[in-house]
Amino acid sequence: MEGDNLILVVDSDLGFCAALEESMQARQCKTVTALNMESAMQAVFLHRPDLILLGTILPRGDAFRLHQWLKGNPALQDIPHFVLDASPENHLTRGWRRDEGMQVDAVDYVCKPIKAAVLAEVLWKTLNVTAAAIKVLIADDHALVREGIRTLLNVQKDIYIVGEATNGAEAVSKVLELLPDVVLMDIVMPEIDGIEATRQICSLCQEKVKVLMLSQYDDDQNLSASSNAGALGFISKKSASTQLLEAVRAVGRGGLPDGEQQYAC
Repeated sequence: MEGDNLILVVDSDLGFCAALEESMQARQCKTVTALNMESAMQAVFLHRPDLILLGTILPRGDAFRLHQWLKGNPALQDIPHFVLDASPENHLTRGWRRDEGMQVDAVDYVCKPIKAAVLAEVLWKTLNVTAAAIKVLIADDHALVREGIRTLLNVQKDIYIVGEATNGAEAVSKVLELLPDVVLMDIVMPEIDGIEATRQICSLCQEKVKVLMLSQYDDDQNLSASSNAGALGFISKKSASTQLLEAVRAVGRGGLPDGEQQYAC
């Protein structure tokens, strides 16, 4: 990885934060420190970190509230979180509550005391794994369809959902904002349909974002229109989930879908 990664460290222990910053700098990675929830929220928008280390801040519970705020914001929910809990002797007054830990959506969890150099190595590896994941945007106007796709993709360690769109116009806007690797695009949607949204995305992003059409309407006309708009493949909603995963992985890694999913591009 290049040395342009940035970690937001949310923790009130200045000494530990300084030691962690030094260890991350040795790995060509920058850190920004926030001592409370308010400064952390400002730092997120100012710096757009690649990873957030959620440590212990006061008042107790603010770290979890920050986590909820981040995950509730569509533009920020794709940033991975790493939890650093308080040491056992301080857990009752400063640490994460048990119910908070059960609800948190984090890539990993560690507890103090831990050496800054050891944690820096763990964070560095986490950054590499996260960067390698295929980023996907789901565009479909049916909530149940999005939920089904989300459930399937969320359990894949190499695939990361960066956002969802409920119509074609929103899909174009979110692609420009989030820059996913792959867009799963429904055809029949409000405002502008999936064909026109695909045409705009392929024109604006110049092959940086790959589009897979996902629809129940798999007739020759839609297949041809999707291909002409720039989509790399067409997957019927009636297909098995394994076909969807194989297609996402193929185009996300620079290839093409296999078999009937592939167009003659």
